[in-house]
Amino acid sequence: MTTPPFDPPTDEDIAIVSAQLGRPARGVLGVSARCVCGAPTVVATAPRLTHGEPFPTLYYLTHPAATAAISHLEAEHVMADLQQALADDPALAAGYGAAHRAYLADRESIAVVPEIAGISAGGMPTRVKCLHALAAHALSAGPGVNPLGDIALERAEWSPLVCECRDDAAVE
Repeated sequence: MTTPPFDPPTDEDIAIVSAQLGRPARGVLGVSARCVCGAPTVVATAPRLTHGEPFPTLYYLTHPAATAAISHLEAEHVMADLQQALADDPALAAGYGAAHRAYLADRESIAVVPEIAGISAGGMPTRVKCLHALAAHALSAGPGVNPLGDIALERAEWSPLVCECRDDAAVE
């Protein structure tokens, strides 16, 4: 099996992610997307955390400006609009199903955890539950892999091409 591409985390990455989250980072295997300044935007998290608990969210959005922008979309009920779009557009639904399978393949290339078998993130493959997870997947996998993650990123008032890092997350 091959593992999805991500940079192994440095001590500085872990410190930045911990500052971004406001708590110690857990289970970070690598950084799967970065701000243009180099700071982590998305981390790849172990499918099983150090104390043994399963963790289905492989791609975890950590960048404060990105999480705020996606939270704003959720507050505007964009999830309901996307859920309706899934019901109305068979091609979009097929793409979302493919995103689910790609997410599972990425995670299972790292480890197979029976307790979370078949469970991806964000509500995939039939529901829209968490735009943060979908955006994190889209940022990590690249455009065209997760169509709803792509839509969320297009609608967000944030861009991975513009640095909006806080002082405590800045890279020297």
